[in-house]
This record gives sequence, structure tokens and C-alpha cells, in this order.
Amino acid sequence: MTKPDNRIIPSKEPVYLEGPKPKVNEFFFAFNVLKEFIKGFRTLHFVGPCITVFGSARFKPEHEYYKCAVEFGKRIAEMGFVTLTGGGPGIMEAANKGAFENGGKSVGVNIKLPFEQHENPYLHKSVTIDYFFVRKTLLVKYSYAFIIMPGGWGTMDELFETLTLIQTKTITDFPVVLYGKKYFQPLFDYIEMMSEEGTISKEDLKHILLTDDYNEAIQHISSYIKVNYKIKQKKKLGWF
Repeated sequence: MTKPDNRIIPSKEPVYLEGPKPKVNEFFFAFNVLKEFIKGFRTLHFVGPCITVFGSARFKPEHEYYKCAVEFGKRIAEMGFVTLTGGGPGIMEAANKGAFENGGKSVGVNIKLPFEQHENPYLHKSVTIDYFFVRKTLLVKYSYAFIIMPGGWGTMDELFETLTLIQTKTITDFPVVLYGKKYFQPLFDYIEMMSEEGTISKEDLKHILLTDDYNEAIQHISSYIKVNYKIKQKKKLGWF
């Protein structure tokens, strides 16, 4: 079978997905992954409690969804949380911008790509990661809620991985907001059909909110957090 000539990440990411390699290659891959995690942990350990915003890198500033994400960044800042995104353009930039320009803290976990994914200018702190799975771990690890804006394959990957982690109790059942009824209603209908067919339980749906209303979204998040968690800043450790 002929291998494709055009790679999304030409020389690094695909290598570990192409089957067994010499043991030394596998060792250095594992070592590089460890270094990536340590880099991410050191960058994000003291940023404070976050709310992650997922969404497409392709929306421009004049688009309705971009403007909505700016508003979410602002609202997250008003709640006293850190706005955490994938650090790139589009929805990510918009949410970071909303926080950055309204007195909030804005953080990004970027990914190395040959297209689309440049770091946006509205970040107080950022880290660039080589591997998608490391990046997704960091975007989930520090957050108490997740706002899912319209997006493509990457956004759907992030959404369903987060829901799977909640379902399997790998992470706490934090609130998940799907913002944009026109965009997400068909997907939400499909998720409800999964529940009706028994492939997921009705309990899995209880923290998902589909809405077009900023206030409803923020209320859904803040009420859950206030009831279940006491958020406080961690003390800095010497080795960091």
C-alpha cells in the first residue's frame, strides 16, 4: 500500500502510528512524550482554575461564532476563571481575546502544524506541544467546565474524548456546554438517540447543555461549580 505524500505533520507525528519501530526509536519517542508532558505541567501548574473553550480555528473576526467566543472569554473572566484554549486562531483566539481584554487570565496550549495553527496574540501564558494526545490531556486536566463552540474534526474529537472521560469517571462530571443550537442540534439529537438505543445512559446526558444563551451557559457552569467545588489558588512549590 502506497503511503500518502502529504502529511499533516510531515516528520514527527505520523511516525509512531506507522507500526513497530526499532526499540531505540520507541524509547526516544516515549522519552519525548514524557518531556512534552513535563513542559506542559510546568507551564500550567499555577495558572489557576480554568474553563476550556473548544472550537474551530477557521472562523474570522467578522463571523458570528467568533464574536460569541469573545463574549464567552469575557464572561469567564468575570467569573474569576482562567480561559484555556488550544492557543490558535478562530474560536480559540476569540475566547482568549475576550478574557485578555477584560481583565481575565488567558492561556493557550498550541500544537505544531504546517497550516492554520499559529499562536494567537491574546495569551498571558502558552505552551506549544508536538503531540495531539498530550495537548488534549492538558486542555482537560486543569478545567472545571468545557464550552464547545462550532468546529470540525478536532473539536468533535475534543468533545467526545471529554464526554468519554466523564462517562468513565476518569475525570469528574464537569459541565459541558454545546453553544449554537443551529450547529449542534443534529449532533445532540444523535446523542439522545444513542441514549434511547442504550449505547449510553441517560445519566451521561445530565451535564450537557445545548444553548444559544450566554447567561444560561454561564449559569449552568457557575451553579454546578458553586455546589460541588471550592476553588482556590494553589501554593507555589519550590521545584517549579
